[in-house]
Amino acid sequence: MKNTIKWVLQIITLCALYFPLKSNAQENKVAAAIRQIMQETPVIGLSVAVVKNNKIIYAQSFGLKDAATNTPLSNENIFRIASISKSFSATAIMQLLEANKLSLDQDVSELVGFKVRNPKFPETVITLRLMLSHLSSINDDQGYFSLDSINPAKSANWDKCYNNYEPGKGYMYCNLNFNMIGTIIEKVSGERFDAYIQNHILKPLQLYGGYYVNDLDKTRFANIYEYRTDSAKFILSPNAYAARSAEIAAYQMGYSTPIFSPTGGMKISATDLATYMMMHANYGKYIGARIISKNSALQMQTPLSDNRSYGFAIETTSKLIEGKKMVGHTGSAYGLFSAMFFNPEEKFGIVVISNGCHPGYSNGFNTVIRKTVNALYDNLIVK
Repeated sequence: MKNTIKWVLQIITLCALYFPLKSNAQENKVAAAIRQIMQETPVIGLSVAVVKNNKIIYAQSFGLKDAATNTPLSNENIFRIASISKSFSATAIMQLLEANKLSLDQDVSELVGFKVRNPKFPETVITLRLMLSHLSSINDDQGYFSLDSINPAKSANWDKCYNNYEPGKGYMYCNLNFNMIGTIIEKVSGERFDAYIQNHILKPLQLYGGYYVNDLDKTRFANIYEYRTDSAKFILSPNAYAARSAEIAAYQMGYSTPIFSPTGGMKISATDLATYMMMHANYGKYIGARIISKNSALQMQTPLSDNRSYGFAIETTSKLIEGKKMVGHTGSAYGLFSAMFFNPEEKFGIVVISNGCHPGYSNGFNTVIRKTVNALYDNLIVK
């Protein structure tokens, strides 16, 4: 009996020693793979988070937060995540839809407060559904930082904001769509856009972040750098976190919303973004909080375009990890590149954010982001 107990204790001791070593060895292998990517291609910094079975199993940061002071990047740092922000705006719309405050097939003109019509197809109603899926026939040719560009009462060139095809008959990715959607959220909810996202998405999920720079701890911002291929140098992009205090002081509810950039202005860490991602992977619910209904989550994830697998600010692709269905969104602005993708059936997901890297693309994705996603998948999901 004593020998048996002794043998069992030895096995337990060996297991306790072996598994941490195995885990450390695995993490070292992941870190080595990412550092290899950073050696092969210019990268300022990378922050990553990997989810498996509804848990963050790996979160790490590499490189620099601030190149001037040689300050290392950490998991606490927050980034302007660019177009992944669109999914927060779409999530808010689904909440308002569930509250019966609007309809996906409602005329956007009624919601935004001025006429929204493609002049080449004046009888075709542009709906919220078409804007959420980039099927509206609206473009960014006149800019998207102000609604004046598409408002007939403000611009003589408003008609140039529309493409030559009928709304619903073609896909074009358009930032103006989502800055208008942010305005609609404000008008319908009665809350300023940044406050609505805080109160109805971030706080229920216990996430730190937001659209309003002055509400956030600036010491946590990861500097963003644009890589110039002509000079092979990284250049700081200070406008990524511009406070725009003067514009906000003169803010007009229901019209000035693009100041916060609903289309790209969310600031959040990779680990908190991974928690938000798990909410979508679990069809609207996570850590006890139901953010949107399962039906709303499924609508967001269902492609509406024949030539692009894009739903409501969420796309489906099998090119990020070759042959593997992944659902999510990418982002790029000011030199930053980001990706948030998950597989809802297999319950895993990956977030990768770079605050500056070579802008080259391969297979439809920024090469650094794609390689990093695949390194994380190969070493932490497959194995």
